[in-house]
Amino acid sequence: MTWLRALKETARAGLTVERKRLEPLVALRGAAGLAVVIGLSLTLFGPAVAASSAFGAFQAAIATFQRSWRPRPELALASGTSLAVSTFLGYLTGSHLLLFLALLCLWTFLAGMSWAAGPTVGIIASSNVAIMLVTVTIPTSVAAAAGHAAMMIVGGCVQAGLVILFPVRRWGAHRDALADALAAEADYARRLRHDPVAPFDPEPLMAARDAATITARQARTRPAELHGARGVAERIRPVLASLADPAVGVPAEGKERDRVRELLAAAGAVLDAAARAIRHGEPVKIPPEAEAALRTPDTGAILTGPAYRAATRLGALLKDVLETAGTSNPPTPPSPPPPAESAPPGSAPAEPAVVDPPPTGRAPADPPPTPAPPTESAPPKAAPATTPGAAPGTGPAAPPAALLRPTLFALVPAAIRAVRGELRHESPITRHAIRVTAVAAAGYLLGHSLPLGHGYWAPMASVMVMRPDFSQTYSRAVARFGGTLVGVALATGLVQLAHPGTGLSAALAVLCAGMMYLLMRTGQVAAQACVAAYVVFLLGMGGQQWTQTVPERVVLTLLGGVLAMIAYALYPAWETPRLRTRLADWLIADGRYAAAVVDRYAHPAGKACPDVREALLAARDARVAWQEAVDRAKNEPVRHRGLSRAAAADAEETLAQLGRVAMLMEAHLPERGDTPVPAAARLAEALRKSTEQGAKALRERRVPKWAAVRAALDEWDGEGVPDRVVRRGAGLLLETLDELSDALDTSPPPMLVDGTSTKRPDDDGPRNPEGPAAR
Repeated sequence: MTWLRALKETARAGLTVERKRLEPLVALRGAAGLAVVIGLSLTLFGPAVAASSAFGAFQAAIATFQRSWRPRPELALASGTSLAVSTFLGYLTGSHLLLFLALLCLWTFLAGMSWAAGPTVGIIASSNVAIMLVTVTIPTSVAAAAGHAAMMIVGGCVQAGLVILFPVRRWGAHRDALADALAAEADYARRLRHDPVAPFDPEPLMAARDAATITARQARTRPAELHGARGVAERIRPVLASLADPAVGVPAEGKERDRVRELLAAAGAVLDAAARAIRHGEPVKIPPEAEAALRTPDTGAILTGPAYRAATRLGALLKDVLETAGTSNPPTPPSPPPPAESAPPGSAPAEPAVVDPPPTGRAPADPPPTPAPPTESAPPKAAPATTPGAAPGTGPAAPPAALLRPTLFALVPAAIRAVRGELRHESPITRHAIRVTAVAAAGYLLGHSLPLGHGYWAPMASVMVMRPDFSQTYSRAVARFGGTLVGVALATGLVQLAHPGTGLSAALAVLCAGMMYLLMRTGQVAAQACVAAYVVFLLGMGGQQWTQTVPERVVLTLLGGVLAMIAYALYPAWETPRLRTRLADWLIADGRYAAAVVDRYAHPAGKACPDVREALLAARDARVAWQEAVDRAKNEPVRHRGLSRAAAADAEETLAQLGRVAMLMEAHLPERGDTPVPAAARLAEALRKSTEQGAKALRERRVPKWAAVRAALDEWDGEGVPDRVVRRGAGLLLETLDELSDALDTSPPPMLVDGTSTKRPDDDGPRNPEGPAAR
């Protein structure tokens, strides 16, 4: 993409206003907290203290709007307190230019590095630096600065108290996350009726898993319906896929396929009903036709073998979902199959393990607005909400240690480890921290050297718009300048018409803040317009005329945005050159997941397979990291080198298929004590080594080869295969790896004698006949 097109795309993104679900009650609560703080400060201390305390309450309310599963009062208190500390330290050094500049550089660098602990921490830290540049100019003495800082803490406490006293849809975000996961699986079941190999995006399941990780205090009040449905939903997905896929299920057409379609439609209806019930806290209402389809005894007479086992398991899991969601009469799963249809050894229908691994040491950061890979585990399965030894319904038990979200103080060591892990020059986080520090210092010096006054607007604008990636930095810079023009124009016009005094200016400031809280998720330009008007009225409350603030604010905001954009162009952290590395990481993660599943056929362990679960979570994280990298890279003015967009899209589809095949095999893991398949151990080892070598080849711009995997399968065939499910799944794995090599092989095909081209021959031998192409 050229620079001109990149600028157009980012500008369009920054000026776009999206249609989002608004939360007027939450916005009203935040505005009410701000009004309480401003009114109290005006009455007791005067306009100057009211202005600084208003910034504390304003920022604390913004913190409660961040996409985080942490309790909102904690976010408000952390925001207000950190802003108070920043303001007080800034005032102590404000009279000495060099000393303040050193503090500004240190504070800005730490705020930039804080993105390593998660976007919520990064946003709060960056906002604190930006607001500090304004608030340090308000106090007149050390005692006054301490008083202003104390009022900022009071502002955070007020917002936290209002969240506790007036909760709006308590547990609503957690309900939505779980309901979205169930609804995504309902949609998946319906799509499988028409496309037996339909893809599935695990992002809703990952969000639900992260929402299930709660603090100890939250565990004491969590509703019962939020306890275990997510764990059951995790087990439903592979069962749905194995029931629909012709490779391990029923033929593509016929009465068996018709029965499978009926079961999938019923599963979709039941999951949708459970999602609605959990989202709104209501009893489950099962559609009669879905209940009839699941209760019918015809399943055992139509389906046999793996398909019948999957249907039976699906019915049992749907019953678990409905019991968790609160229904009193869940449908009964199909009865066990007759002895003649029992499963062969090595393929018993054990549900995939969902025991989450222990914490990996990564920073337990809160998740970003667009999904990002979650770093904390979720409950292993649907567990009753009771303490050990207590009767059902007597009260929720604290979740296992792996599910507890650390307190804010306990988060500090993990955040420090995350920051330390990013302290390298090639890290995008470190480059962002260096970039934003240099821009803040340069903007502060330029702002004070220009004969405009209020020089802090330039570094403030830079710090607020800069992000670790190109697209957000440029789109936010455009949005901030455009929103500032709109907000300043509207506020100036109103001031000239109404000539508001202190009280009316305070009321107008609260109104603008409330509008910002209401519209902040619709786009940056709308939010920035409200913020610009808010600042005009807030400073007007302190006695400053609009003619003293508006012109320099517009000019210096433009200067700060331009500095931010120039800094990224001169010292970038492009994602495009790292796409091959991201793809290689995903290949390794998928290979380890497939190897862990295959190895369980050699060492049957039943339902408890924490290694499989851990590998699955790592594969999901790698997939999300790849998708986020692609999203960041698509608008970068950098040429793809060695990995075209078409090749990247094909490779992504193939690796998603590799994970899906491993999931199909996971749906039929053998029970403990079943006959082991020794050849599976050799195949698992070949998968691990080959995918690691393939990732190395991918990073070096070579085409991966899979000779070891093919040799392991050939050796397996010589020994005999006890179960068509495991052998067919192994063949699908090799077929998918071959397709990955084809996707990455961009060299021109060789020419025949007659001048026509032919497909490049496979250097590793003939294709495996049992694969997606054969289906």
